[in-house]
Amino acid sequence: MHWINFPLIVIMVWSGLRIYWAEDVYAFGFLDWEWFKFFPESFYTSLDLNRRLARGLAFHFNFAWLFTINGLAFVVYTWRTREWRELAPNRRSLRGSLDVLLHDLRIRKEEPPKRGRYNEAQRLTYSLVIGLGALAVLSGFAIFKPTQVFPLTWVLGGYTSARVIHFVVTIAFVLFFVVHILQVARAGWRNFTSMVTGYELVDIDPTKPEASAEPEATAGSEATAGSETSAGSEATAGSEATAGSEASAGSVSSVPPDNPQETADA
Repeated sequence: MHWINFPLIVIMVWSGLRIYWAEDVYAFGFLDWEWFKFFPESFYTSLDLNRRLARGLAFHFNFAWLFTINGLAFVVYTWRTREWRELAPNRRSLRGSLDVLLHDLRIRKEEPPKRGRYNEAQRLTYSLVIGLGALAVLSGFAIFKPTQVFPLTWVLGGYTSARVIHFVVTIAFVLFFVVHILQVARAGWRNFTSMVTGYELVDIDPTKPEASAEPEATAGSEATAGSETSAGSEATAGSEATAGSEASAGSVSSVPPDNPQETADA
């Protein structure tokens, strides 16, 4: 589900730019003074986005449904497996996120402790991204069907406000992806492969299991040797005792009497 989102969002951003090209309303400026458009015309021309509005609408609406279904599946999965506990931030997450930021900027040398699989900055950021995904879907519905879902459009401040929210959320998604990939690349190739495959590679020292097993084996062999020694000594002692008694009996019976008459009388 993690990697399904990546192509879905890429396609939706691409198709959304085609839709936005048809009505490029946002620009940088102050009050009524417009300085320049948010996306210049050269941007649309270089990416071949300045045509085929119908194709952009078709792609955007169809892949939006896939994005929504994948998001709902992710929510159900994290709830059933209780992995939401690894993602949910708490009251320490804001302060912990600042500590992680200072460490990443090499201002602070001490690495902040992790609370489970993710650090506090990751918990806060990933939770915000999930919220951004839900806001993107809701604002998209408000733009797509403003009359049919009028209560939702009203909650978001109307059609114009919903469109602004949808645009800002898209920019936030793009920035998150850029920072996310840079952070993963900074952490190393192994972290990147674990993000792709979903499995974390861990180094295992082959000497450790043998070292841990040797004392048990030694103790077992010592116990076995001890029992065998004890059994052997007992057997030896028993045989010696038996031999000794037999020898004693033999010596008693083999001694001839001094006086046969006394023996007969006895």
